[in-house]
Amino acid sequence: MFLGTHTPRLDEKGRLILPAKFRDELAGGVVITKGQERCLYVFPMPEFQRIAGQLREAPVTNKAARAYGRVFFASAHDEVPDKQGRVTIPAHLREYASLGRDLVVIGASTRVEIWDKQAWDDYLSASEQEFADIEEGVLPGGL
Repeated sequence: MFLGTHTPRLDEKGRLILPAKFRDELAGGVVITKGQERCLYVFPMPEFQRIAGQLREAPVTNKAARAYGRVFFASAHDEVPDKQGRVTIPAHLREYASLGRDLVVIGASTRVEIWDKQAWDDYLSASEQEFADIEEGVLPGGL
């Protein structure tokens, strides 16, 4: 399970050093793809394969499933982190997420998310009250 918030920097070659606590689980290979709210999702290969299986099961007649699958798979980049735990984020994904040098990398349970630092700060600021208000609806009975 991926947890926590980290603040690495993107180097001049578009590489990110993965947080040390995530490296073991990601060492076998990752898939980086577009996420919601203009962040990037980083999946360990087994989790990506599980999601791909779910998308394959959706009927091809389902327009929303086709559209989501097209964007999800067409933007995907697979890679094995190097010995320093670095992965290269392709230019098209850096552009999609408007990544500058300063990043925020968060653990989001079964995936990692990569955000531009300013975009994350803006998202968090706008979402904190909503987070406080929706617990009951997301977790029936509350915590």
